[in-house]
Parts: sequence; structure tokens; C-alpha cells
Amino acid sequence: MNSLLLFASFLSFLVCLLHTFAGGRAIAVPLLEAQDLHPVPKYVTYFCWHIVTIVLAMLAVLFVIAGFRPQSLELAWVATALTASFCLLGLAVPPIKKQKYKDMPQGWLFLPILILGFLGSVGL
Repeated sequence: MNSLLLFASFLSFLVCLLHTFAGGRAIAVPLLEAQDLHPVPKYVTYFCWHIVTIVLAMLAVLFVIAGFRPQSLELAWVATALTASFCLLGLAVPPIKKQKYKDMPQGWLFLPILILGFLGSVGL
């Protein structure tokens, strides 16, 4: 059993819950209620919202499988690579778009998962 990967799974699950419930109220509901958006970008964005929910849940699944099955370590590497990509994107977009991290904190949420996933994957 790899406790670092299991903790990465737990944090991934928490981020998924945060996205689904808190983010849903703050982002998805206002998006759907917006009357000034054309239906195509509105519903494509809403579809993407659900894709993100699925990906966040799958990160938790990949980490938990690898955490309990050392022979499935490649799943942890996939989850860690995805998490690294999300983290880097989330840390790069706010300054590029002249936003504040307090308004777009998503990149920081992935950083501890990235660290745990990497350390658990290399066997520390």
C-alpha cells in the first residue's frame, strides 16, 4: 500500500467535490442562467464542465488503484502527468490574463496532489 498515492487520491476526490458543489454554484449555475450568451458556447462550456468533473473523479480513481496495487504504478504516473499539466496551466493563466490567483486558485489546488503523486510514484 502506497500512502502517498492514497493521500493524492483523497485530495483529488476533495478537489472533485469542491469543483462539483462549490464550483457548480459559483460557475455552472450562473453560466446556465446567463441570458446574453449564445446557446452553442453556453452549452459547450457546460459540457466541458462535466468533462472536468469526470476527469477529476478519474484522477482519484487512478491514484487509489495505484495506491493499493504497486503493479499498477503507471496509472499513478498518468494521474501525476495530468495533475502537473492542470497545475501548470492553472498557475500560468492568471498572470497571462491579468487575473488574480484569489479569483482563479485552481492551479494551486493541484500542486499538493502533484507533489504527492510524484513522490508516491518514485517510491519515496
